[in-house]
Amino acid sequence: MRLRTPHVLVGALCLGCSLANASRVGLLPAGIGAVLLGGAALFLAEERSRCLAAAVALALGGWGWGSLRLAQLDRSVLVSRIGTVERALVEVDEPPKAGSFDQRARAVLLRWGTLHPHEPVYLELPLGRSPPQGADISLLAELRAPTGPSNGFDQATWLRRQGIHVVLRAKSTWRIAGRRGGLYGVGDRVERWLAGDSVRGLSGERRNVVEAIVLGRSNLVGKSLLADFRASGLYHCLAVDGLKVATIAGAVLAIALLIGIGRLLAEVAALAAVSAYALAVGLHPSVVRAAVAAGLGSLAWLAARQRDRWQALLVGAAVLLAWNPYALLDPGFQLSFAAVASIFVVTPRVVRALEGYPVSRTVAQLIGVSTACGLATAPVTWLQFHQISLVTVPANVVAVPVVVEVLGLALLTAAVAPVAPPLAAALGTLNGYGAAFVAACARGFGSLPGAQITSGRAAAVLGLGAVGAAAYAWRRGERARAEAGLPLHGERPAEDRAGAAAPARADR
Repeated sequence: MRLRTPHVLVGALCLGCSLANASRVGLLPAGIGAVLLGGAALFLAEERSRCLAAAVALALGGWGWGSLRLAQLDRSVLVSRIGTVERALVEVDEPPKAGSFDQRARAVLLRWGTLHPHEPVYLELPLGRSPPQGADISLLAELRAPTGPSNGFDQATWLRRQGIHVVLRAKSTWRIAGRRGGLYGVGDRVERWLAGDSVRGLSGERRNVVEAIVLGRSNLVGKSLLADFRASGLYHCLAVDGLKVATIAGAVLAIALLIGIGRLLAEVAALAAVSAYALAVGLHPSVVRAAVAAGLGSLAWLAARQRDRWQALLVGAAVLLAWNPYALLDPGFQLSFAAVASIFVVTPRVVRALEGYPVSRTVAQLIGVSTACGLATAPVTWLQFHQISLVTVPANVVAVPVVVEVLGLALLTAAVAPVAPPLAAALGTLNGYGAAFVAACARGFGSLPGAQITSGRAAAVLGLGAVGAAAYAWRRGERARAEAGLPLHGERPAEDRAGAAAPARADR
């Protein structure tokens, strides 16, 4: 990665927003300091000094903004009403997830008695029928406080980082009173369309796996199979990540170009598809990051500029942190950004290391991406979940290409279903074989002896081994670069050094 001024500036903004998690400052003094430093940067002659002053100004401004956002997220008008029971009107943000005793979902409390708080809550409903995403439901409910630390999980902290401070527990049966509109309403309709038409002709486990792959609903998969997905390192296949967003954007772009509507309209169609999909599955960190990257890629094409993947990654982080600085502490945020950054850095090196071996370029890329993701996410999964998968590389090399095919065929099934239901059912049945293969991969790799580490001692040994292997690979790579006459990392090329020395000789 070659560090450029835009990288430094956006990174400084991310740092400032993140600092609010450690200590909060007032928006006014931070804003005044940022304006003064930004103004001073305009009068500095040296480019490096201007960049540094502007970066500090952005970091200070981000710190103040992040502090303001956290104060807003921590504010609640419902906490003082915990323990009360009222007639409520609730907007359901996501499909409820069924547990052992109830089903739960994030929601927005639109009305509480005579109060109209419009505040996010955690909705608990009895097992049975579930309200659809985007439905406004009316019910008699009680406000409760979230539970504290228990069995390694702190519900109160987890909800507070999402701006949720109360649990809304149903005390009566609920009824649908309406549906939300606007952009979120569009996302709700896309979600219902995909949930129904992408799994035509399927039932049971195959249907659940396909729906989990398309919409990220891992809760649909049985507990035993879900444990195998975790142990095999394939759990990300049941979540919506950048790969799926990129697949949708690429498919829409290719179809639009194929029917000849022009590149400009094709880019607009791809962005519209990505936006609708993001609203349908929920604005999770990995989804927002990928959507921002897709948007910046399209803007780069429209402006005839070269795409900068590092800048897209940093802008995605800035958007998420500016909206909710608590996102930095979210496992989804950490896993998503660590994996993508590692793909940028590690994958090319793994691909180069495999040159000369009987491995195709495609397989080498798969191995490189799987290795990069495994290395980057291992510390996060250990710190957050106390487990590390040791079979993630071979499992992903085998399963991920099929996951992409399952997603593509599911989208084709959904597109065909409204006009040709029998053909859609046939495509769905065919897609079931792919879903069965992915489930078999999870079971096969996840059930291998030593598939995952859950011991702290073993994790420490693995970490030391990884550091040693990385150091050895680095030294070997530097030796190879030296033998090939290439500059070492951190060393300027000979022509650059000669160019820098020329002005000095001229001065003398």
